[in-house]
Amino acid sequence: MNIGIDMMGGDYAPLEAAKGILLYLSHAQANVKLTLIGQKHIIDELLHQRIIPTNNIHVVDAQQMIEMHEHPTKAFKEKQQSSISIGFKLLATGKIDAFISAGNTGAMMVGALFSIKAIDGVNRPTIGAYMPRENGKLGVLLDAGINADCKPENLVQFATLGSLFAEHILGIEKPRVGLVNIGEEEGKGNLLAQATHTLLKENSTINFIGNIEGRDILLDKADVMVCDGFTGNVVLKLAESIYDIVQRREIKDEHFERFNFEAYGGVPVLGVAKPVIIGHGVSHAVAFKNMILIAQRMIEKELMQKMKDAFTGNT
Repeated sequence: MNIGIDMMGGDYAPLEAAKGILLYLSHAQANVKLTLIGQKHIIDELLHQRIIPTNNIHVVDAQQMIEMHEHPTKAFKEKQQSSISIGFKLLATGKIDAFISAGNTGAMMVGALFSIKAIDGVNRPTIGAYMPRENGKLGVLLDAGINADCKPENLVQFATLGSLFAEHILGIEKPRVGLVNIGEEEGKGNLLAQATHTLLKENSTINFIGNIEGRDILLDKADVMVCDGFTGNVVLKLAESIYDIVQRREIKDEHFERFNFEAYGGVPVLGVAKPVIIGHGVSHAVAFKNMILIAQRMIEKELMQKMKDAFTGNT
């Protein structure tokens, strides 16, 4: 397998990306190749300085960068020699099997949707957010912000995509799907929640357990928590603020340490035809290492094919 890495994306790239690669290679399998995309002279110097073995590494030169403040669609279209644009060209043409970046999230989504495209049958791809539960287990909340306005059919698809990710990547057998709502009782919530509940209840391919409330998200009640992106992003930012407060107050607690996104690396774009992993803009070495591990696991588990099968009835 060949995993492509945007070396220029993120506030601390390319140094932290290089350090993350070194961490990954310290225990990586020999059959994993890495394609590093960015300004070649800088990458080559970092590989030399960090004494990173290069036998399974290929560097692709990309002289342009898409900055965090740039308009995603405009920058992706105009900066054809950027690390993100070149990364998606390599992914679309099969030269790499997965692509990861901690760069401009919007540009990564544009690339995923227009270069790789959605799986047939998927109306809207989604991204999730990892939710650490009090008992040490991990759940996934989706959508986490790219689909602020949704239809019931979108949330049902998110439930299917999230269930496959939870089963094959998080290792959860028969993941429980919960619909985030303002009450547990059937019939609660706004029109979107009510209509979605009916559709989820009728869907025999997922393990739907009903409505869950906000207080249930950090408890072991559901493994896949479904909501529109507006709600999901509010929950995600609240979780991030909890971690920030805990750090500022120097509170040492095993559970709250698991709110650190570095431990998970990045989130995959679910519903597109090939593995795309988006990292946080302030990713450090551990996050880059874990993004590569997620991409590796998605390839090994043939997750994208399983998703294609789920939407074409070949399961």
